[in-house]
Amino acid sequence: MFNLYSAQIESLSLHRVGNKTKNEGIFLSEEPHIVNDEIAGLLKEYFFRPFREKEENYYRFFHEADLEFHEIYSAVSELLIDPSKAHTLSKKVAQHLFDQSNHPHIKSGELYVVHFSNLLLDNEKVDGVGIFKSELKHDFLQFEEKGTNLEIRIEQGININKLDKGCLVFNSKKEEGYKVLSVDSNRYDAKYWLEDFLGLIPLEDENFYTKNYLKFCQNFAKDVVLPAEDKQQEVLFMNRAVNHFAKNDNFEETRFLNEVLDNPELIPEFKHYKVEKGPKFSIEDVSSFDIANKAVSDTRKKIKNVINLDTNIQIKMDFINPESAEKFVEKGWDEERQMYYYLVYFNKEQKS
Repeated sequence: MFNLYSAQIESLSLHRVGNKTKNEGIFLSEEPHIVNDEIAGLLKEYFFRPFREKEENYYRFFHEADLEFHEIYSAVSELLIDPSKAHTLSKKVAQHLFDQSNHPHIKSGELYVVHFSNLLLDNEKVDGVGIFKSELKHDFLQFEEKGTNLEIRIEQGININKLDKGCLVFNSKKEEGYKVLSVDSNRYDAKYWLEDFLGLIPLEDENFYTKNYLKFCQNFAKDVVLPAEDKQQEVLFMNRAVNHFAKNDNFEETRFLNEVLDNPELIPEFKHYKVEKGPKFSIEDVSSFDIANKAVSDTRKKIKNVINLDTNIQIKMDFINPESAEKFVEKGWDEERQMYYYLVYFNKEQKS
């Protein structure tokens, strides 16, 4: 879990990086940018908003040989050790970005390298480094009084409500490649930002395993439980799975299967499915891990507990406790109509 509200900008360096294939060049500021309180407030909202709105998917810096050869990792590490070198190191970051900007689709833009203090990560205050890039320019109107008339002037600038690209490096887990968050609103060049420039791979922590295991369960429910049983059992299985994660601090696969799979015949199916599909979710060799509550909450919000019927009726089973669904919703077969039915029990209708 992270919190960015108390973060402070300690230094900000600003450069412009073009596209090498278009001969756009690079502009490196000679001095760091002076940030006043008004600009600091606007910039923090510009930098941080996408991270607050996005799932917590952590990455880490990675190099096939050794992290000491990773240019961004080395620059960030040196900056965190000696913040007085921040501006000099920001030029190295800008040059590395320019060297990677060699595809015609990559847009030129402004690069911000920021040293932050008071980032809250897992209830601990740490400093960190932010690397952000603004690319897309938008038209906006300016107004100017000229004599007795008000004139309109069209200018171009960036939309401070939408960051194009950014990453936040928390001063945590340095030996493993730091704990890093990344955002990219432009999908067409994601590899350039995440892999070519930043050199990031997923950080396989409790958040990673919790999220991926639950995604795997969703696929198992759709591919195995639904065809073997029905939509109600698919929904109930995922409810039981999420509730199991929510009430436990640690995950242990055998306990999970015994508690969550009502039909024992599906347990070997689950194990076989894990052998087949587990590598896709990076859980093929994982049977125990610490559970991340935030990942469980994020998954619960995404689960669609809805049964769509071909008679244009929807049944939404919004149960915290999956046993309630079995108690209040029954499925049956009507011989006379030759149709399935759901029997729903309730005390009174809720007012909308």
